[in-house]
Amino acid sequence: MPSFDTVSEVDMHEVTNAIDQANREMGNRWDFKKVDSNIEFKSKDDIVILSAEEEFQLDQLYDILLMAFVKRKLDGRALADGEDSKAGKQVKRSYKLRQGIDQPTAKKIVKMVKDAKLKVQASIQGDKVRMTGKKRDDLQEVMAFLREAELDVAVQFDNFRE
Repeated sequence: MPSFDTVSEVDMHEVTNAIDQANREMGNRWDFKKVDSNIEFKSKDDIVILSAEEEFQLDQLYDILLMAFVKRKLDGRALADGEDSKAGKQVKRSYKLRQGIDQPTAKKIVKMVKDAKLKVQASIQGDKVRMTGKKRDDLQEVMAFLREAELDVAVQFDNFRE
């Protein structure tokens, strides 16, 4: 029986490239001239840290970062909600990169597929959701359904088997 896995993964190399691109963009903008601001990536913790002198500059940095993500074909939903901290003149906001589908979201995906009465079986396997069906067309229908669904995580499909 054909099957595939629904996953939420982020390519860390592309994240690094997007952050480098965002830092270059920030250097070219006139509103960030002579402003102590930075975007950095802590790869061992999967955290992106934005730092600037003011709150509104953090919001602008976030927009620059999202634009770099889009250019690199990364989904902005991979960034979890930011946490603010203030140290001296600097204001910092850190975003955790989400890897994998958490249990509540996986249950939501399974429920959505069952409620849509699609001819597939959905099962949670760790941080993935496996879809199994009799026909390949049914699985492609599920893929289209999940792409259009408004989920709070970015989903990709891999491990497609006949």
